[in-house]
Amino acid sequence: MTNSITNFVPLSNVNESCTTCPQQVEITDFTKYDHHAFKLRYRSNSIISASTTEEEKPLPVIKILGTGGTIASKAQSSNVTAGYAVDLTIEELLSHIPDLSTTCILEYEQVMNIDSKDMGLPEVAKLYKQIKEDLSKYDGIVITHGTDTMEETAFFIQSTINTDKPIVFCGSMRPSTAISSDGPMNLYQAIVIASHPESHGRGVLIALNDRIGAGYYITKSNANSLDTFKTVGQGYIGNFVNDEVKYYFPAAKPLGMTYFELGEQFNLPEVPIIYAHQGLNNKILELSLKEMNAKGLVIASMGAGSLSAETNEFLHNLVTPGFPIIYSKRSMDGMVPLGGLPRFNGKVFDNAVAGGYLNPQKARILLQLCLNEGYDLSKIKKVFKTV
Repeated sequence: MTNSITNFVPLSNVNESCTTCPQQVEITDFTKYDHHAFKLRYRSNSIISASTTEEEKPLPVIKILGTGGTIASKAQSSNVTAGYAVDLTIEELLSHIPDLSTTCILEYEQVMNIDSKDMGLPEVAKLYKQIKEDLSKYDGIVITHGTDTMEETAFFIQSTINTDKPIVFCGSMRPSTAISSDGPMNLYQAIVIASHPESHGRGVLIALNDRIGAGYYITKSNANSLDTFKTVGQGYIGNFVNDEVKYYFPAAKPLGMTYFELGEQFNLPEVPIIYAHQGLNNKILELSLKEMNAKGLVIASMGAGSLSAETNEFLHNLVTPGFPIIYSKRSMDGMVPLGGLPRFNGKVFDNAVAGGYLNPQKARILLQLCLNEGYDLSKIKKVFKTV
């Protein structure tokens, strides 16, 4: 990092007659690569600027990584909740949340500022590398992210970064300009959650609308509602009420996870997802595998691994030995068990792999990571057997 610039900026929402309120905030701007990183530190009468006694515990230092999304978007009017554009920085978002001077020390960095529909492997890799770089320096990480693909990024980070420090994703369903925008509260809650000592050892978290869920399982269930992120079978792990973080269970990460250590440079193999439906034209399977040079396939099956006999027969004749086909499911909840896989001549289709509880988009990421690691079909089956 180069060119450090420090400024003290008056807080716009401070009551000047309050002698115990922080009166200024220190913002240090570090020019870094192609973007800026900032260190936010309250001063004056705040706890940070006061002397620390031996009995006082130091405040946790939390890093916010901004990637864009609806939480950083503006619309043309306050009643518009669709068709908006990403237009806000992390610095602007932080100006709309309550004082955190007695909760944590904040630093923040704008890693990118895009709609999450544009989040591809290069963008996820950039975020992954930033988290890896920052993790040893901070007590927790908060990531602002669009909700459309948040669950995929959270699953990828959970599968590739093994830490007990809290990594908390947050976003919003309404743009910043909307009536009752949910972004500021979701960001505030995510920071408090990342600062909380009981958030350690729980894996990657997603925090929206007062709910705390495991990034490994949680999924976006509604295209419009604020209460969109659900884990029907596994349930939420906690909630946020009136400035209090409440967990329902002792700290634990989801069972059955496999961690993958990625190098500085990586390029995951191509794995398409095919959504099954009545009257599926099997030609799309052949086109996907041959034209895309796919190394594996994920099927969003009907029910718990259900595909028509014709489609299963087509796949059986299409693929070569060792080619993995993950049988996932269209439904949000439930699982694909081993017993749901197709059989030929009394034996389970050897290429078929039960997707367990994972939805198709998460099964795809897990298969890509397995293939990137060089796992053969037998090892891939062992990995998926635990999910």
